Amino acid sequence: MKSIIKFFVIISLFVMVTGCASGPKFAEVKDSFGTLNQQNGRIYLYRTTTLGAAIQPKIKLNGEVVGKSVAKGFMFLDREPGTYKVMTSTEVDRELSFILEEGQTRYVKFGVTMGFFVGHVYPNLVEPEVGEKEILGCSYTGPNCD
Repeated sequence: MKSIIKFFVIISLFVMVTGCASGPKFAEVKDSFGTLNQQNGRIYLYRTTTLGAAIQPKIKLNGEVVGKSVAKGFMFLDREPGTYKVMTSTEVDRELSFILEEGQTRYVKFGVTMGFFVGHVYPNLVEPEVGEKEILGCSYTGPNCD
């Protein structure tokens, strides 16, 4: 019985490690992003938890797939002002709508809750002062990331 438990613990740890973002940390790459064009806004999408690391649903922004919700990972998008809807899907769709204004930076944090068969990854809009601190521990998973 102990060997079975040990086996599941090892498998669980492996899944957690392989499911986490492995790109450069925010502090290493933030200066390479360039300044925000004041006619646009910037949206950071990030996930701080390793809970459910193997669950990496696609992130859709206004219906367009822009990446995946990866444990301990982040990406950003510069977009024109307007209304945006962020959505992830596992067993159920989880959505968040918000308005992006000129020169504004928004932070969308993904959380994980347990579902019936699979965990649910849901978007949550957080205040900039919270997002700026939380994103520091995340690794870049955006375009051109190996």
